[in-house]
Amino acid sequence: MTQAPLIDPFARAITYLRVSVTDRCDFRCVYCMAENMTFLPKKELLTLEELDRMCSTFVGMGVEKLRITGGEPLVRRDIMTFFRSMSRHLDSGALKELTVTTNGSQLGRFARDLADAGVKRINVSLDTLDEEKFARVTRWGRLPQVLKGIDAALDAGLKIKINAVALKGFNEEELPRITEWCAEKGMDLTWIEVMPMGDLGNEDRVGQFWSLKDVRARYEEHYTVTDLAERTGGPARYVRLEETGQKIGFITPLSHNFCESCNRVRLTCTGELYMCLGQEDMADLRAPLRDWPNDDRPLQEAIRAAIGLKPKGHDFDYSRRRADGQVSRHMSHTGG
Repeated sequence: MTQAPLIDPFARAITYLRVSVTDRCDFRCVYCMAENMTFLPKKELLTLEELDRMCSTFVGMGVEKLRITGGEPLVRRDIMTFFRSMSRHLDSGALKELTVTTNGSQLGRFARDLADAGVKRINVSLDTLDEEKFARVTRWGRLPQVLKGIDAALDAGLKIKINAVALKGFNEEELPRITEWCAEKGMDLTWIEVMPMGDLGNEDRVGQFWSLKDVRARYEEHYTVTDLAERTGGPARYVRLEETGQKIGFITPLSHNFCESCNRVRLTCTGELYMCLGQEDMADLRAPLRDWPNDDRPLQEAIRAAIGLKPKGHDFDYSRRRADGQVSRHMSHTGG
């Protein structure tokens, strides 16, 4: 039976669910994780079968786009079982898109399987093309492995968008190189302002912050930049570089609040539903999922009640030179 659509208190239809399938990752990016992370006990994580039931319940309530995240989603054991199972909702037409955000490290192994499961587009997080700097920002990462994975994904027919976090004093000078590399490979590129999430020890969030207004100004020094009206339902605003025909996205949670059109919620790997990335409010969906294994109605009621609490917007703010509005959980916990 089709459920009534999920509408939040501000008349926004919730059609997009981001699902973290693990808090684990094979990198330790400096703006995302502490170097020595303590990961959750496995019993707290939703099983792959529970993730299937949870996501299928959301699809039955009108969610049309699923983005699978982590941590690094492709390090979850047997994760392709989940992707293959979710493809039934693509086949039925209930789900319009199944997509992934990844660091690229495992794409060499899984790109073809993802394409076979119905994934058409993926986002790859990549902040630098300099091998030494890549090792520094990811702490554990290997750039050649990621670049080979990207090539494997392109060979499998996947459309790729590169997500680069704008980091002052780190990748400013690489902007032309990253842009040209993406153009050569036919990949879109989105820049993201660093977000104040989680205690990362010695990392200085305010010092890392490179406003995307400055990024855009840098583009205007080299290219003819045209604003695009296009919105994908996500937070990015787009421009076209006329010289290359490239689409460049800007995600600006700090210098511009993009909440008015928010259509998404985020599910953690433990079954917590965060109605807003920049707020601490969440709903525990694991309890109704596990307490009523043969009845989805309590889970549906819990989801609907949670959507009824979705706030109008977040409160990230660097304007006072402090990371005000900082949320305590790590980005890897919520799933990007």
